[in-house]
Amino acid sequence: MFNRYVLLIATFLMIGNEVLQAATTATATVTYTISLFDAITVSGNPAALTINTAVAGSAPTSATDATTTYAVTTTNSTARKITGAIGSAMPTGVTLSISLAAPTGGTSTGSTAMSTTAASLVTGISNIAQGSLAITYTLAATVSAAAATAATATVTYTVGP
Repeated sequence: MFNRYVLLIATFLMIGNEVLQAATTATATVTYTISLFDAITVSGNPAALTINTAVAGSAPTSATDATTTYAVTTTNSTARKITGAIGSAMPTGVTLSISLAAPTGGTSTGSTAMSTTAASLVTGISNIAQGSLAITYTLAATVSAAAATAATATVTYTVGP
């Protein structure tokens, strides 16, 4: 019985000794940077836009595609805008227009004809991260537009001041 008490007291002393020892601490300094930035991506290319019909006595029927989307992020609190431009001018009598759905807090400029000069598509965005926003592409042609097969136009979207 005496041996049990001695063993029990020894166990409490060992455990108690660990508890009574002083805790140690260490510190680390973490250096970080958060930059202001803007980013935009598109989900892919729209389907081919084909103009091949008209109502008699009217201009050719426009072709529209609204199957693609975009995502935008800006950490700027200063109002930003999204612009669009094409790499080279459209042929005479042909117009490519684009409409972007506006993210929360922004304003869409509606269907806007594209040229080689950047045009505002969405204005008034700041501190936003939003995706799955609709893009609508519309191709229109006059009766004097030259025939074209598999012609392309590259659109560049930019987020900035």
